[in-house]
Amino acid sequence: MAMLVLLVFLLIFAFMGIPLAFSIGASAITYLLLFARNLLPMFPQKVWTGAYSELMIAMPLFILAGELMNVGGITKRIIDFCMQILRPVRGGLGEVNVVASMIFGGISGSSVADTSALGSILIPAMEENGYPRDASAGITVASSTMGMIIPPSTPMIVYAMISGESVGGLFMAGAAPGIMIGITQLILVWFVSRKKGWHPAKVKFDGKEFTRAVFAGIPALLMPLFIIVCVSFGVCTASESAGAAVLYAILIGFFVYRELTWRDVWAALKKTFLTSSSILIIIGFTNVFTWVLTMKKVPVVIGNFFLAMNMSRSVIALLFVVLILLIGAFVDVSPAIMLLTPILLPIMKMYGFSALQFGAMMITGLAIGLVTPPVGMCLNACNKINKMPIVDIFKGAAPYIVCNVLVLISISLFPVLTTWIPLHMGYNI
Repeated sequence: MAMLVLLVFLLIFAFMGIPLAFSIGASAITYLLLFARNLLPMFPQKVWTGAYSELMIAMPLFILAGELMNVGGITKRIIDFCMQILRPVRGGLGEVNVVASMIFGGISGSSVADTSALGSILIPAMEENGYPRDASAGITVASSTMGMIIPPSTPMIVYAMISGESVGGLFMAGAAPGIMIGITQLILVWFVSRKKGWHPAKVKFDGKEFTRAVFAGIPALLMPLFIIVCVSFGVCTASESAGAAVLYAILIGFFVYRELTWRDVWAALKKTFLTSSSILIIIGFTNVFTWVLTMKKVPVVIGNFFLAMNMSRSVIALLFVVLILLIGAFVDVSPAIMLLTPILLPIMKMYGFSALQFGAMMITGLAIGLVTPPVGMCLNACNKINKMPIVDIFKGAAPYIVCNVLVLISISLFPVLTTWIPLHMGYNI
């Protein structure tokens, strides 16, 4: 009953055009007004405890580091580096786009930031070099999904706060799926580019240009390596490594590449403030929503329902894949994690799924939602760059999104793909 009432009011408020964060909060308040008025004084406390977490300090810092690297010239050096590295295999800009997304994803932790930063440079360049508009946009948004899977990952920090799992363990659980998506997309882009004639003509190797691009790219490439090593091996916490990433981005931008200005820093701070505050508002209101569900033992009821159906682990995994793809198409990443984790994690544990595997499955699936209409945050970011209709961008991305879906199914059916690395690094599974 509680879940039905909450969902009905959530849908009513959402269809009224109220932003999702406030729709979630309003539905929770409405339920308390109707059925549990004595608990209303706890509403502000639950909002505050949901948003206030020492672990969440890392989120705005990682976002700020990504913003500073974009305006500080690091994005351009990553692209130049990828172009030189891929030249021996006749790497067209499609392949450069995918590899650059893998590297940038290890810096920003955000798929939308990946689309905005790389797309603003690569989409016009791809179109100038013979790529159709839909293909250049489609490859960009599809490859950007790795941004929130390859560590560091802002959604994984949110999931860690809800599930109580180690951030380092989650980062390592997402490493293999992120790399698998990158490799499969890279292969597909290569074959499609070859078939369509998008590969560039062979260019004579220029040793000086290669050396310049590689040495200029090294400072940018050290950042994701630094973050992964520090968090995964326990050298420092996620928040400390995020703070170090911000400092590193400032030093590189000001003193190495010399493209960062104080005006850029101020603009990056404003963007970070707006992005982080919106996420924290969503988390605060969603905490009340899930608190009501937990209080009414909704997760237990749903778990017993699935157990009574006596389904196999593989069937449950595939049902989850379908569910997460449907929800990801309509709900943004952070609220989806906040809403689904308290309900589904206990059920998945009953069927033998570890919290790390479940986290990797959820974030890999929700990443697909970023490039799926009607919400599709990456589609909207790409639309601002090339002004193409969102549906056309999605059509261009569809062949490459298939790679994401295949990887999602693989990690759902084969736990070793997400647990092998964390297990061998000493994390409890």
